[in-house]
Amino acid sequence: MNNDFFERITKLEQEQERLLQETNDKEETGNGIFDRYKNPVLTAAHTPFNWRYDLNADTNPYLMERFGINAVMNAGAIKWNDKYILVPRVEASSRKSFFAVAESPNGIDNFRFWEYPVQMPETDEPDTNIYDMRLVQHEDGWIYGLFCTERRDPTAPSTDQSAAIAQCGIARTKDLIHWERLSDLVTPSAQQRNVVLHPEFVQGKYAFYTRPQDSFISAGKGGGIGFGLSDTMEHASIDKETVIDHKVYHTVYELKNGLGPAPLKTKKGWLHLAHGVRNTAAGLRYVLYLFMTDLQDVTKVIYKPAGYFIAPEGAERTGDVSNVVFSNGWIADSDGTVFIYYASSDTRMHVATTTIEQLLDYVMNTAADGLTSFETVKTLTALIDKNQSEAMVQVGVSSKSKQ
Repeated sequence: MNNDFFERITKLEQEQERLLQETNDKEETGNGIFDRYKNPVLTAAHTPFNWRYDLNADTNPYLMERFGINAVMNAGAIKWNDKYILVPRVEASSRKSFFAVAESPNGIDNFRFWEYPVQMPETDEPDTNIYDMRLVQHEDGWIYGLFCTERRDPTAPSTDQSAAIAQCGIARTKDLIHWERLSDLVTPSAQQRNVVLHPEFVQGKYAFYTRPQDSFISAGKGGGIGFGLSDTMEHASIDKETVIDHKVYHTVYELKNGLGPAPLKTKKGWLHLAHGVRNTAAGLRYVLYLFMTDLQDVTKVIYKPAGYFIAPEGAERTGDVSNVVFSNGWIADSDGTVFIYYASSDTRMHVATTTIEQLLDYVMNTAADGLTSFETVKTLTALIDKNQSEAMVQVGVSSKSKQ
């Protein structure tokens, strides 16, 4: 029996090593905006097997999983010490989530978790669940992690064990190992989710992108992606939230929307990656979209292409919560390459790659949403006319070259 036990451990180790070393190739065809990759970069199977199994034959003679892990998703991202770092939400089979650090030498494959998960301190009011960290390297020298902290609604009756209150938890670190927990963000809204810290001071203050909500699930009168300023991070507090990117009827962000990772600074403006949600007969559909704000006035949206940037495709559409893509992490390399890390269907992590120049071209030269079918056809007709006109020019040039 002991021999069988240790043989199974060896097989577990070998199978995981094959998974971790698997090369991740680009999909053969792309859309010119970004490239998808064939394999997820992180799944539940990527978590170390010694997190899931008690490897002692005396205390676990059948080599059972003692700690179930359901999913790995919604990762913050940062380039740190020349490594591509993800801090995903790891969801145990108990539904409790926690953070862990995984690193890769190239940002595409070979992601390996660090030995221990993140030991996130609690506040005086313990979190029931924490998830979806945005990692921000701020100009003040700290790396901040902003995440959702969820606690049961104390006003809910005992018959309702699903009512919750979500707020923005804040922690900071210098090494991604030791975290200092700060006070939760205070805002005028009843609930907050998807809060993001701007990487630079604005008017000498810390700037936050918020998602005001009336309740745990519904944004209610919360009109979209908000913005507010705080004097400090130690006891961050926003007196006034201003919505800078509104929910709009019959769009991909009609039900609610929220910022993904911190925006990227470019020569043309701040690039923002956000998620939009709409309701369908099959449930909520989450997609990603892009917009750009002014370099000087970060609250002023100057470009916003119509529709989605990334939507779930193929196997990405299935999982614990189907038909969902969600991102709260991207990395811009010094050579202009951008790694976009996104989760599919609350189950696994993927990467897409592009460049700053491609993103600028897409955001600045893709038509905005005309908000009606008539305007949509006008946009399409203009493109068809342009292509036909240029085709005629090409035919003329070709004819002259043969003469």
